[in-house]
Amino acid sequence: MRHLQTFHLIEAVMRAGSIRKAAEDINITASALNRRIRRFENEFGYEIFERLPRGVRLNPAGELLIQHIRSQVSDMARVQSQVADLAGVRRGHVTIACSQALLPYFLPAQIAAYRHEHPGVTFEVKVRDRASAERDLSTFSSDIALVFEPMVLVDFEVLSSIPQQIQVVMSAEHPLATKSELRLRDCLDRPHVLPSLQYGVRDLLDQAARRGSRGLDPIVEAESFEFMRHYVLHEDAVAFQIPIGLDPTPGTGLVYRPLSLRDVPIGHLLLGQVRGRTLPIASALFARQVTQQLEEMTVKPVNS
Repeated sequence: MRHLQTFHLIEAVMRAGSIRKAAEDINITASALNRRIRRFENEFGYEIFERLPRGVRLNPAGELLIQHIRSQVSDMARVQSQVADLAGVRRGHVTIACSQALLPYFLPAQIAAYRHEHPGVTFEVKVRDRASAERDLSTFSSDIALVFEPMVLVDFEVLSSIPQQIQVVMSAEHPLATKSELRLRDCLDRPHVLPSLQYGVRDLLDQAARRGSRGLDPIVEAESFEFMRHYVLHEDAVAFQIPIGLDPTPGTGLVYRPLSLRDVPIGHLLLGQVRGRTLPIASALFARQVTQQLEEMTVKPVNS
């Protein structure tokens, strides 16, 4: 296909019916275009255009050549498509280790958007705590990880980081729901529901409690944030979650209030892969999409 660019020029002349008109259309001089075609005809061994008083047209040799060109271009497109499939642009499998907070809203939207463009790509989503997510990466069990406050980070290559201010989750009728921001002591003075020790939200709360005057004394501990969000609708209690895991639509019966940064610092949700690994194409493209989305989004408390 070394003559591919010349073939495009020949097609342009064929469509225009004139070397001068084709040269104007493709923004080169008529003399340069004529030289290119003459040089090709010399190499090809035959003239491909009839030179007429008011233009040019393909002769029988030119007609055969154009058919060949179109066949070659079609074959090239087919081969490129097959190579793209082999490379995983349209086919492939993406494995993600992620914190629970990504499951209800963020990841479904991102995966669906990706599959809209690449319907041949399949996904596996693994719910992991911080340590398990990093272990998945290091053993190549997962391609990428989305995790809140990872623990070790020795082999964790950060692709994107987004700050997350912990939110207090409660029913709309809870006495603390009237406040715009909550202190940790106010929450711990009331019944509270906490995630298990392996989660980043719990780690930040533990550290804050050790610095303050109130200890953690949960009425319920759970590994499921979905359970905790639903539990506070049944008892006058509060739970805790990061913004990306909260329902942004009103009418859920829940309200969310930010926990004061004077008590609990900002945490970070990290997208990462194992350091030094070259990801499969499908996984690399999805990571790029998620990176762009995380960098563009500004997570704010959502009040219902």
